[in-house]
Amino acid sequence: MSPHDLGRIYRSEIEEQPAALERLLEHDAEIASIAAALQSRGPRLIRMVGHGSSDNAASYGVYAFGLLPHWTAMRDSITLTVHYDSPLDLSNSVAIGLSQSGRTPDVVEYLVRARRSGAFTIAITNDPASDLASAAEATIPLEAGSEQAVAATKTYTNTLAALVLLAAHLAGEGARIADGVRRAAEQMAESIPAFARDAEALALPFSYTGRMFVIGRGVEFATAREIALKLLETCRVAAEPLTATDLAHGPVAALDPLFPVWAIASPDATLPAVQEAAQRIRETGATVVASGTAAGAVQGVQYTLPVPAPDEPLLSPLLSVVPGQLFAGALARVRGLDPDAPHGLSKVTLAL
Repeated sequence: MSPHDLGRIYRSEIEEQPAALERLLEHDAEIASIAAALQSRGPRLIRMVGHGSSDNAASYGVYAFGLLPHWTAMRDSITLTVHYDSPLDLSNSVAIGLSQSGRTPDVVEYLVRARRSGAFTIAITNDPASDLASAAEATIPLEAGSEQAVAATKTYTNTLAALVLLAAHLAGEGARIADGVRRAAEQMAESIPAFARDAEALALPFSYTGRMFVIGRGVEFATAREIALKLLETCRVAAEPLTATDLAHGPVAALDPLFPVWAIASPDATLPAVQEAAQRIRETGATVVASGTAAGAVQGVQYTLPVPAPDEPLLSPLLSVVPGQLFAGALARVRGLDPDAPHGLSKVTLAL
């Protein structure tokens, strides 16, 4: 295979993300109806489950539900319910199963048991005819289209959008947030060429990187988790996501000039924590890459990957993940790896 062909599918699916977001928005009325059904049930807690990129998106969902309708949401334990068979009362809960394929066995089983235990169940999946959708009372189809690369891209960003649209309708802010998602899709389409150039330029100096921390805080912790996952699965980089504050509680001791850190910054109440973390990192001699909508506010870094600010600050993760996706693909190609088909991985895990 020619080096130019490595990651061709992965790159094309990154470029399809704006169109995928537009397709999801065509289901906004359905999402509003699901929100109305939830409100009629009066739940006290939203429980989200998923693996990999879906679980990363759930990290964002915690903030989307907490900041818009002010509902408590959590990433729930599949093991507690499915493997330990704990008899939890979920009658006052909403259980959301997140799976791009809709065939992840323990996510499906979690939703089956949650429904049996009294929860209102929702599937968010790219396959509305899947087992997960059949197990749920309501389904939000991701409409991401066929995703052939093993590393998820457009299903991840559409899952973020599905969660924030549901949260927005619960808060009576559906029209405003839908407009924000539409504008973010336009900004993404406009920015991808520049993001790609920056990612290609950054890949060469990092070609021998074997380990990296990726830090974020608040809504951007989901982005940190997702970028770290992309680096792990496409580049064989031992990337670990941390909150900006967690870095100071032990992990900073591992840093040295050969241990870079990717920092995602947003212009919100979490920015001082990211700035302080960047200062601690610089003191160790480690290289800092600053990205996100407030990348320019992180001083003294060696590399900056700016991201345009969306109309709604809560939507920044839709944009801030894209430079990381592209960087992972570019770094894989520099190393002679194929991000379309990482070694040892397949698209769907069928075993519990």
